[in-house]
Amino acid sequence: MTITVDLADPRSAEGLALLNASHAFLASLYAPEHSFALNPDQLAAPHISFFVADRDGEALGCAALANQGDFGEIKSMFVHPDARGTGTGAALMTTLEDEARAQGLGVMKLETGDDLFPAHRLYQRHGFTICGPFGDYVEGPHSVFMEKRL
Repeated sequence: MTITVDLADPRSAEGLALLNASHAFLASLYAPEHSFALNPDQLAAPHISFFVADRDGEALGCAALANQGDFGEIKSMFVHPDARGTGTGAALMTTLEDEARAQGLGVMKLETGDDLFPAHRLYQRHGFTICGPFGDYVEGPHSVFMEKRL
């Protein structure tokens, strides 16, 4: 019962199911102006690598790495509630870090919600620390920004 993480099309059935669940969860917590989730077509852009974690044919979670030139940005990190605590998040994070290194990126960054505490703990366990806004982001009432130097 090993978790595997593979490149996938965000518009695949598995990708859409995970992204729809993620977007519904975020919409239950944050107003649209405070949500920065990308849609499946945006996640299929050439500079974005989208991954799905799977165990025995069941899609457990997803995450994407957007190559922003001088850093990699984690997007659409989501683990299905039934799969939380199974190592799925850790498997996705390891894959994202490996991908960032393979692309020659020296830093990984992310924006996450202020009250997504399990996500904060996952990122901290993987060496991420709090930083300020980056790219087009600005300080907001619900954003937490984190980074990790590779």
